[in-house]
Amino acid sequence: MTDQKALHPVYSVTNIQTKVRTLDGVKVTYTSWAKLFKLHAKGYEVLNHIDGTEPPSKDDESYDSWVKIHAIVLQWIYGTLSDDLLVRILDYETTTQKAWNKIQTIFQNNKNSRASSLMHAFTTTTLASCSSLNDYFHKLKDIAEQLSDVDQPVIESRLVLQMVQGLPPEFDTTAQFINQSNTSWDDARDMIDREQRRQAARQQHSAFAAPRTGQTPGIPAPPLPVHPGQQFDQYAYRQNNKGRGRGRGYRGGRGRGRYNQGGY
Repeated sequence: MTDQKALHPVYSVTNIQTKVRTLDGVKVTYTSWAKLFKLHAKGYEVLNHIDGTEPPSKDDESYDSWVKIHAIVLQWIYGTLSDDLLVRILDYETTTQKAWNKIQTIFQNNKNSRASSLMHAFTTTTLASCSSLNDYFHKLKDIAEQLSDVDQPVIESRLVLQMVQGLPPEFDTTAQFINQSNTSWDDARDMIDREQRRQAARQQHSAFAAPRTGQTPGIPAPPLPVHPGQQFDQYAYRQNNKGRGRGRGYRGGRGRGRYNQGGY
């Protein structure tokens, strides 16, 4: 009974998009995509198709198997590119190594101009310019990774410093503590996130606070009572008007007459 050859791990991957995010250069940077792609290529034993390893010769007994696996890895590359990038890379006659190198070239061309643009974005990104705190963290991290793509790596302490500088004044106390304690990126993120939640809870509490002492939160304040003097004046006013109805200013003559028919 002959032993059956074990199936190569690459054939167990049915959908590469569930393992490697789509590279678009904006939401997913080249550095992030390349790291994740290499991680899976190593795990599924196909890293030698993109690391410059020479393929086996055509008369080698493993050549046919290598060619099939090679085609699958090339499909992985194509399947994890955005539509714009795919148009630039897709070539029927290319190899996996050539496609991999071409993607690298696209993102590392014009390093100086890209580095200048990215550094400006890095230093001008603030929390106020982002939709949320998480969006702020994500943008700074992505820009830092893109700077690494153009040989301008951002060390962690510089990244933390820039994150703190982009915060509004209400985070000054937390920012000062982070700067003085040489906090790591992850710890600094946690501290800022906790401070934002603390401020949000305080604002929510203030919204339900009573406007006057002794008032129950959430219940409208009762109308202010009318001063007793105001009630007396209104009564006196009505009495004075009644008295005038019987005096000289009434044309109807004497007594109650038609004057009182007017409602007085």
